[in-house]
Amino acid sequence: MRSTYGRALEFGISFVPASTDVELARALARRADELGLDLVGIQDHPYQRRFLETWSLLADLIARTERVRLFPDVANLPLRLPAMIAKQAATLDVLSGGRFELGLGAGAFWEAIGAMGGPVRSGGEALRALEEAMRIIRAFWSGERTIGFDGEHYSVHGLHPGPEPAHPIGIWLGVGKPRALALTGRLADGWVPSLVWATPEKVPELQRRVDDGASAAGRDPSEIRRVYNVGGTIVDGPARGLVTGPPRHWIETLTGFATELGFDTFVFWPDEEPLRQVERFATEVVPALRDAPAPG
Repeated sequence: MRSTYGRALEFGISFVPASTDVELARALARRADELGLDLVGIQDHPYQRRFLETWSLLADLIARTERVRLFPDVANLPLRLPAMIAKQAATLDVLSGGRFELGLGAGAFWEAIGAMGGPVRSGGEALRALEEAMRIIRAFWSGERTIGFDGEHYSVHGLHPGPEPAHPIGIWLGVGKPRALALTGRLADGWVPSLVWATPEKVPELQRRVDDGASAAGRDPSEIRRVYNVGGTIVDGPARGLVTGPPRHWIETLTGFATELGFDTFVFWPDEEPLRQVERFATEVVPALRDAPAPG
């Protein structure tokens, strides 16, 4: 099956990076790898005292897997300098043999960010900082000997970047406001919304804004990956909601998300029994979607 933008479907998982569940996190990543899933995403909320630091966890999981790709879902820009984000991303990509992607966000929970010593930005400031960061990150990965950039929020001068990534890392933006969606269409490689706030009835308008941004920049909207974070539970018996039901219900729901809403990548956030849920997702839901013929 392909999405309405013509892209082949991919599938992944995400889970809570709780400091009390380190072995569970490792087991989930290994199982996703063994079961042939495409992605493992880890949310990045450094101010959450119960969470492990996301980039350190990603490095640990990369070392314990062989083929699955990993990404921060999404990286907290205000607490991380863009040149260091680029350095960390390239390093993890080299160490993994090209299995790292960069989910990136403009910031949220500003009071908590401020409590850690980070900048507290207005919506406009956060958007401008995000675009500056993307330009610095891309320059860092360009292979140029020396790079420089002067911005309102970020600047680099005489910077010698490296190493180069092992593959062209995608920058996927986790954003939802109109101007940020336009920026996604204009400059990003992917869009990473979550079902909890980008509900199905809102998605067509959000997708349109991404598409319009792409078209205005002379890009084909199909160049942009559409990643949907979907939390829910696979259960036996009748469906009890949009994302609570048996495998057949999940297959129908995700088929609609691909063929009607335009998503090509689904990251499953299990609400309970994560190991069992990942097994069911990978063995009872994903194969039917991978093998389904394109709608006539």
